[in-house]
Order: sequence, then C-alpha cells, then structure tokens
Amino acid sequence: MKSNQSNIKKAIKYLNKNYCIGVPSETVYGLAANAYVDSAIKKIFDLKKRPKNNPLIVHYLGIDSIKRDCFINENFMKLYKKFSPGPITYILKLKKNSKISKNVTNNKKSLAVRFPKHKIFKELLKQLDYPLAAPSANITTKLSAVQVTDVKEEFGNKIKYILDGGKCAVGIESTIINLIGKPTILRLGGLDISKIQKTLGLKIDINISPRNKIAPGQSRLHYSPGIPLKMNMINPKNEEAFILINKRKTKLKNYFYLSKKNDLNEAAKNLYSCLRKVKNKGFKSIAVEKIPNKGLGKAINDRLQRASKY
Repeated sequence: MKSNQSNIKKAIKYLNKNYCIGVPSETVYGLAANAYVDSAIKKIFDLKKRPKNNPLIVHYLGIDSIKRDCFINENFMKLYKKFSPGPITYILKLKKNSKISKNVTNNKKSLAVRFPKHKIFKELLKQLDYPLAAPSANITTKLSAVQVTDVKEEFGNKIKYILDGGKCAVGIESTIINLIGKPTILRLGGLDISKIQKTLGLKIDINISPRNKIAPGQSRLHYSPGIPLKMNMINPKNEEAFILINKRKTKLKNYFYLSKKNDLNEAAKNLYSCLRKVKNKGFKSIAVEKIPNKGLGKAINDRLQRASKY
C-alpha cells in the first residue's frame, strides 16, 4: 500500500495484532514485527525459513528508546552522532530487564540495533510504543528485496501488508559493528568502514564469517539468485548473463549493468535488482566482471562471494 498516513495507521493495526508486515528502509525492505512479542518474532522466522540461531536486527526511532533495552558506550555515541539514522547496525550489551523477545537474540546477551533513515519507517516507529525487529524481506539465502514487487515475489499472500516506499536508496544491507569490547566489523554493508575507522580513530578488526553468529549476514551461502555465479570474469559464455560495472561497446542481450561508469554507490543500489532480473529472464548462470574492492565495492564483493556458494 502507498505509504500515506492512513495506510501507516493500517500497518500499525496489523503490527499491534502481532502480524508481520513489509516495510521500506534506505537499505533493503524489511519483514517487520513487534520485537517484544515471542509469537510475532516466531512468524518472522517461519516466513523467512530462517535458522533459529540467526539473530535479528531491532529498529528504533532514536537513542532515548534504545536505553530501555541496551547499555550504550562511548564508541556507540561517537558513531550514533555521526551516522545514525543510516545504514549502520550496532551490537550492544542487552539489559537483563529488557522486554526484547529471546527469539530475537537466540538467548544471547547482546542485541543488534539500528536507526533507519527512511521517512516511512521512522514515521512508523514514531507511532509505536515498541521497537521493530525487521530482517530483510526475503526467504533465507535468497536475494534481498529492494522494491515492493520483490517482497510480493518472495511472499505472495503470506504477509498481510506491505508499505510501499519506492526503491531503496542504498540497496544493500547495513554495515554491522560489534561494540561490546574491541570494535569489530561483523558484516560489510552500506556504510564504508573507512568512515567508521576515521570517526573512532582506530583500526577496526573484521570478522565476517565467525563460528558463533551474533549478527545476520554471516552465513556461507547468502544473497543468492538461486543459480551459479562466478566472479572476476573477463568474458561470459554465450548462454550466461554477464554483469558489468563499466560500459562496453556492445548491445548484447545477455549484458546487464550495475553501473555504466564504475560508480560503486550506483552498483550497490542496483545489485539485487540486477541479479533478480537475470534470474527472472531465465538465465541458468551468471558471470560478473571484477568489482573494485574498495569502498562499497567490498560489500558488493562480499554479497557476490556468498551468492557464489550456490
């Protein structure tokens, strides 16, 4: 539904009845439900076919609302003031008296929290008296949704309501940083880690494939279009799709562009839409030319690497 005030009110009615709904954010579309209610969170896991040991990100309007659930620290405050709301998620220590569902955290003592920038998501949170758990609106291991039609394609009539906020501006999931102890990046995403390092004034460790998962996006197979994908290719086979980031002098129908001018921000925004388009056109395999491994290119390569495990 178009995201006017009337439809936001309808969305709230569904959330208050502990249903899951589709919501737009600046990163990707989310599958949202009341983070305090076990039965609502169970519906998210069931709809996504998500392993129970894969924690969810919980979304808040602002810093005041997070204090009832988490302990905040100096590094969090530095990053929050600089980058939130926006495409960054923080792992914080959970308070013992927090009402966050144990299903959200997999019974862990930490919580992944984010402050979305999308005006519709913010308006939704403003009118609720609870935070929203909202992982990406897709079946686990599959492509994330970046527009309302993607959500419909994933779930059909299985979810009650989808708020339409247009195409996502960032197009890939948030960067996740663990702020319990030494700051560590747990997922590459929509915020360049060099900016995080500059703000904190220290070099940050990266651990994006740990054995003990305390954040989403760390599975070996993820973000997959469901067909074989090869990275760092120069030329494709005749029958496979070729995804590029630089314009070539050809109009072949198997060529698809993330960007025609080597723009990594544009490439990130178009990544999932491009992969979904290729899959829906019936191609059986994908070749991707080399993506510069810098800035958002690191996050794009991370997504492609995990998709290639098909």
